[in-house]
Amino acid sequence: MWLYLAALLGLFFLRRWYRERQSVEGLPEKYVLITGCDSGFGNLLAKQLDARGLRVLAACLTQQGAEQLRKATSERLQTVILDVTRTDSIAAATAWVKERVGDKGLWGLVNNAGIAIPTGPNEWLTKDDFVKVLDVNLIGLIEVTLSVLPLVKRARGRVINVASIMGRLAFFGGGYCPSKYGVEAFSDSLRREMLPFGVKVCVIEPGYFSTAVTNPELIVENFTLLWERLPEETKASYGESYLKLPVSFLG
Repeated sequence: MWLYLAALLGLFFLRRWYRERQSVEGLPEKYVLITGCDSGFGNLLAKQLDARGLRVLAACLTQQGAEQLRKATSERLQTVILDVTRTDSIAAATAWVKERVGDKGLWGLVNNAGIAIPTGPNEWLTKDDFVKVLDVNLIGLIEVTLSVLPLVKRARGRVINVASIMGRLAFFGGGYCPSKYGVEAFSDSLRREMLPFGVKVCVIEPGYFSTAVTNPELIVENFTLLWERLPEETKASYGESYLKLPVSFLG
């Protein structure tokens, strides 16, 4: 019994040692496109990959976000303005990326752009509220992926889609959770389709982190605005005490 456990422990540490020794060669020649780089995960990842010597193509929604990121990184990092809800913006960004990567292709695509608001009880929301979130988190992610996929295939690269634990457990209403469930499903189907081409498709499922998406003040403000537009009958059925739920949930 002890010999068996010692063997398992030895295999565990051997595997860990082997993984830690693995390295990727030629990082300075590898291009990675990251969406949603104005703030949060995308901004931090862009800085980290740039520091490791990769050629980062950082897609930002605003000029201000792009300028601030360029100031904080090396000359290798390049920025492009991208609104993932607009087909023309995606097409322009794809052409821009293609000019830079050339025959090397795109070693990595990180679909990070996302929003969470409007969110609240489903009964408080409209179709437009759902569409606003789905357009960014799911439809935009899909369109960006399909647009640059030939470049990823050329490099036998990888697609990294940022989902959420909310893509497994729907704790609240609105478009956020359905969008992340959709990211999981899209990623699973794409992973099988890309296997023959040597392209990896991965999903990251972050928990609750302090980013612009989880800004408590914005979430409470959104909740209040949704409440104020409700019919009096609906307000009466929930009661004003319901307004305190986001505050208690966010601590």
